[in-house]
Amino acid sequence: MEHGKRASNRSGEVEALWERLGHAIHAFQWESFSKLGKCHKSTQRNLEMSKNELPGPSQRPIRSQAIAIHSSTASICHLKWDNLLVKGINHRKGIIPLRRNKVIQAVAVPVRPSSADSADSAEYRKQLAETYGFRQIGEPLPDNVTLKDVIDTLPRKVFEIDGVKAWTSVLISVTSYALGIFMISKAPWYLLPLAWAWTGTAITGFFVVGHDCAHKSFSKNKLLEDIVGTLAFLPLIYPYEPWRFKHDRHHAKTNMLSEDTAWHPVWEKEFETSPFLRKAIMFGYGPFRPWMSIAHWLIWHFDLNKFRPNEVKRVKISLACVFAFMAIGWPLIIYKTGIMGWIKFWLMPWLGYHFWMSTFTMVHHTAPHIPFKHSDEWNAAQAQLNGTVHCDYPRWIEVLCHDINVHIPHHVSSRIPSYNLRAAHKSIQENWGPYLNEATWNWRLMKTIMTVCHVYDKEQNYIGFDELAPNEASPITFLKRVMPDYA
Repeated sequence: MEHGKRASNRSGEVEALWERLGHAIHAFQWESFSKLGKCHKSTQRNLEMSKNELPGPSQRPIRSQAIAIHSSTASICHLKWDNLLVKGINHRKGIIPLRRNKVIQAVAVPVRPSSADSADSAEYRKQLAETYGFRQIGEPLPDNVTLKDVIDTLPRKVFEIDGVKAWTSVLISVTSYALGIFMISKAPWYLLPLAWAWTGTAITGFFVVGHDCAHKSFSKNKLLEDIVGTLAFLPLIYPYEPWRFKHDRHHAKTNMLSEDTAWHPVWEKEFETSPFLRKAIMFGYGPFRPWMSIAHWLIWHFDLNKFRPNEVKRVKISLACVFAFMAIGWPLIIYKTGIMGWIKFWLMPWLGYHFWMSTFTMVHHTAPHIPFKHSDEWNAAQAQLNGTVHCDYPRWIEVLCHDINVHIPHHVSSRIPSYNLRAAHKSIQENWGPYLNEATWNWRLMKTIMTVCHVYDKEQNYIGFDELAPNEASPITFLKRVMPDYA
């Protein structure tokens, strides 16, 4: 009997203890979240105060202010301004991890330093680089630096045209393309994607040869350059002269809103035009972005109304060459191999070329911290040196594409031949290294571009589609879910 009473008493004591413990936990949580709320309000006030304190085009207010913290009580009690992370871009919540296994869990924008202290700014850029998939994010170039200042630091030899090196580039492209066609003809069906990837990359080298010709950096004979450029572009169905005219304007107006003919952010009014157009834009700038150069090719290069009167004659000659190639070359391919042979030997490598054309273009000039500007705010040196990205790819891609990825010196001066770009980049690194944006190609970089860099915003450069139209942004949420986060 006494034993039963003692057991009953102990049971009652345990229940009372659990009840008191529950009240204590509840009280602790309430107190902790109250402190966190005060800290969050303080953080928002600091962010508002810092908006006008930090100069530079890349230093913009951050729209979303959600604070990411650890779940431990220690991190709640020891929140500090310099280690708070702001979820400025709507990826998964998380604190930027260290470079273990080179995995980045989320695109979470670090809080901007509240002072102009250079050490804080360097740490901020380092965190931002980690977040976006960059190796380095350059500090803002001073307003008083001109493009001529940068060009004057380059050694004269990088501008020299070497005929042997130029024709070696042609030989590399022709040989690698021929090898690709041979691989396609012999490969079993399950190896065809590899053969198409090689051949599409090889034919991208044709584009780079024509690209040098258009910039007058292939040969001292300008007529020869026009002939070689036209022939190099023909297998790509690219009209040489229309592309040259538009590309020259891209170099003259790099990252200038409206005027840049290569690419620019979506306008919000364009995005809101109609539900159908909005969905098409989401797919184009989202899952289909690695092939968006096909739309650019169609829109920009075949409409005579897009060219000046003094350009039209040369444009017509290029268009005639392209249509002649299509009228003769395509029927011959179909006659010899059938319609499936046309798909196998021409269409699939062509799509591979456009993958690289789109990827190179968007990586070279697109990142959340790189602004597009109106003409009255635009600065040539900042756009070409500070607004162009150097990205390293696997070596075989760089060889087949003739170092087109070494892009900063090309924008500093388009007269530098492709075979001298590495020497020029080394010189720029030595003289202007802190201002450079550099990366090694990775999934984190691509995911940032394809899921964040959408609609133009003056304050923060870009607004994601899923922020403007969250209920319709399924293409973007799909990419966020399936694209890897490796950097």
